[in-house]
Amino acid sequence: MIQAFGLTSNPRKERPPAVDDVSFEARAGRITALLGASGAGKTTVLRLMLELQQGRGITHFRGRPLHRIAHPSREVGVLLGDVPGHPARTVRGHLRMLCAAAGVPVRRADEVLEAVGLVSLREERLGTLSRGMDRRLGLACVLLADPHTLVLDDPADGLSTREGAWLHGMVRAHADQGGTVLFTTSDPKGAARTADRVVTLEQGRLVADQEAAEFSRTRLRPRVAVRSPHAARLAVLLAQQARTSQLSVEVVREGGNRLSVYGSRCAEIGEIAFRHGIVVHQLADEVGDMGPGAGSARAGGPDDRKRADGGRIPVTREPSPSSGTPADPTDEPHPPLDPEAHADAPAPVTDTPSLSFGQPQLPDAEPDEFLDASSTGRSGDGSPAVAAPSRPSSPRPGRARTLDALPPLPPPISVRPAPSPLRPLRYEIRRAAGIGTGFLTGAVTLAVSAVIAVVLARIGHTPQPRLLAAWPQELPLPPAALGAGLLGALAFGDEFRHPALAADRGTVPRRLGLLAAKLLVSSATALVLAVLTVGCDAEALYLVYGRELAQVPADWLPLGASWIGLVVGCAWAGVLAAGVFRSTTAGLAAVGAVPLLVVPVVHKLVNGPSVRTAAGLPARLRETLVPRWPFGGERYLEAAIKVISQPVGGALTLSLTALLCAYLLTTLRSRLR
Repeated sequence: MIQAFGLTSNPRKERPPAVDDVSFEARAGRITALLGASGAGKTTVLRLMLELQQGRGITHFRGRPLHRIAHPSREVGVLLGDVPGHPARTVRGHLRMLCAAAGVPVRRADEVLEAVGLVSLREERLGTLSRGMDRRLGLACVLLADPHTLVLDDPADGLSTREGAWLHGMVRAHADQGGTVLFTTSDPKGAARTADRVVTLEQGRLVADQEAAEFSRTRLRPRVAVRSPHAARLAVLLAQQARTSQLSVEVVREGGNRLSVYGSRCAEIGEIAFRHGIVVHQLADEVGDMGPGAGSARAGGPDDRKRADGGRIPVTREPSPSSGTPADPTDEPHPPLDPEAHADAPAPVTDTPSLSFGQPQLPDAEPDEFLDASSTGRSGDGSPAVAAPSRPSSPRPGRARTLDALPPLPPPISVRPAPSPLRPLRYEIRRAAGIGTGFLTGAVTLAVSAVIAVVLARIGHTPQPRLLAAWPQELPLPPAALGAGLLGALAFGDEFRHPALAADRGTVPRRLGLLAAKLLVSSATALVLAVLTVGCDAEALYLVYGRELAQVPADWLPLGASWIGLVVGCAWAGVLAAGVFRSTTAGLAAVGAVPLLVVPVVHKLVNGPSVRTAAGLPARLRETLVPRWPFGGERYLEAAIKVISQPVGGALTLSLTALLCAYLLTTLRSRLR
């Protein structure tokens, strides 16, 4: 279950907080609707519950706050707005990527695709999905890790009636199996029809927390509020008048000397009270807080209501979803029905004591709806109804179902794998390989490098190492380094531009683990790009000018180490800068700022005027450290020192150190908050 205590958002500038002291419960096995108009604070409440927004209060999911749950995605399934993800990623690839993040087998993606009916669209791109298919994919993402609790933000917004009924049927099946469902909506009619409990928000405050039947009776239907010291006698007189006039009128004893009369008007009640000499202290038209004609009543339990005089009479209610389309209270009243016309019609009831007169108004059932076989065993036309295949669940009388049979929910994950440090690595590999941006960037980098190498060889006056790297003197960085920096910036930039994991904080176990995975994948990509660039440039020079320009330099080892260090360093700079500044553009700008801004500063510090210089430092280090490095290891150490001692290498080292410290500080600060 969900227990929210005192949720309050941080106050805005000279304005009250968007959410102020909201507390409620959503119990297991039930659907809870968070109802409110646009701007009432529904989404803010969800973000506070999921710790995605700063504020006060705490939320327990089965007794634990979200930050105390080791694997949040296996406890809480979240859908906020549209399905987050790169529009060029396929449906199946997106789910497989989330499987790697959640640590569940990849076959789970195919199971949820079959459950939500998207098997035929598994190779479609996310950007091409319609609104209804996007909602289905969102539900698939929510069910992927088999969570106990579903938190959905207005899931039926923009859906057709059929798609909305399908979605509500799926979440009902989850609740019937013991799960907890909390969803937001601005449609009171849909909340009353779908939820078991309705929590109403108004301007960020909790104004009502009611069962669905009580919500339908007290907050949706227009009524006349009556206050009289002779309320019991007036209720009996209203009952007699309703029987005489054959009108559908319902009188509810609110306790004490108060009555709520549905289906009548102030003038009629006032005339009856005047004729019989009954004193009336209050007589006023009232409408539920959500406005007139907001919805229909919900089917209740199988019991009857009590009369004011102790007897029992059948209760007249608005038509429930199980009998067809709900009637809108704002419609024109229908003529009274013949009492014999629907003698066998079931009469839905509630648990609130009331008086009911007249006959129910039964609209014709829509052709795309039928009664659940567990309730009556008959469809709208009296023929036996075919139950939709689903997992075992408790029967719910009067529940509307569409003709399209709901597929069964995916089977639960009985054996969950232990936490593995490779989970972030699997996720990052699937994220990087799931779209063509990285492959296209690599291909463009290789092509540009080959063209630049051929042009530089034709012009002449370019050393062979720079020729093989396609690095003219006029460019601060070679194309391979810029390409590696762009790929590194995309590693974190896509996380913020298309946040597949932002709505489910903690899907990957640790942010530092995710950073390590991104650095490892980006370094491997940069290494491959560096080797392919040199190979493609050498092959292009050999094909155009012959073997002379494609020879391997004599000092290839330090040159190769310097080249790989430069490309990998640019990739890491892009990863760290994009993670700190939350933007791909900022990450690429940081890569370009290293040779343009940092290198001149480092060069000035190294070569500027000073009293003493570090002349001969490499030789002294070699003399000191050679005995400790057997098998010629001093050569590799000397190559590394040469790389770092170069202006570009030193600038990259300085930049990477600063960016890594900034990333660690932001991570620790967010954890402390």
